[in-house]
Amino acid sequence: MQDVGGFSRRERFAFKSDVQIVFQDPYGSLNPRATVRTIVNEALILHQPSLTSAQKLDRVRALLEEVGLANVELGKFPHEFSGGQRQRIAIARALAVEPEVLVCDEPLSSLDVSIQAQVLELFRRLISERGLTMVFITHDLNVARLLCDRVYVMNEGRVVEQGDADDILSNPRDDYTRRLLEAVY
Repeated sequence: MQDVGGFSRRERFAFKSDVQIVFQDPYGSLNPRATVRTIVNEALILHQPSLTSAQKLDRVRALLEEVGLANVELGKFPHEFSGGQRQRIAIARALAVEPEVLVCDEPLSSLDVSIQAQVLELFRRLISERGLTMVFITHDLNVARLLCDRVYVMNEGRVVEQGDADDILSNPRDDYTRRLLEAVY
């Protein structure tokens, strides 16, 4: 384990290629003055500078199609999209650099239930098709059950239980985990 705070500029840049994040708030995580094309293309400009402009545009379109926004107008701004569409744009932006790990910090919490299900299915597909590793931060244990292989339960900043998701969520050993599960069911 390494402390990223001690990374050199070059190491931080490489780390940003390997690890990307999708934030909880799709409204606040996208630059309101940038078009969808610019938002997704920005990562390509930084991390794949050898691509031509045409290749970058093709890649932007392919990424948006992959997240379910095949026919989106690239010149639109974030405020012109729904919350679910904005979250998909944020996911496309994160995927643009082909990360090894995608950190998702409560990415479903600000979406309505039907959109949550669609975005959850998108995450499941990305894991399956891309072999993508995700660190999925959630308070929703049902989401953890559907999406995660391993679970780490935290209480006041400490890991109180960890292990196979089915095992932990079916047979919790820690009192805190039990209380969490009882609150759900």
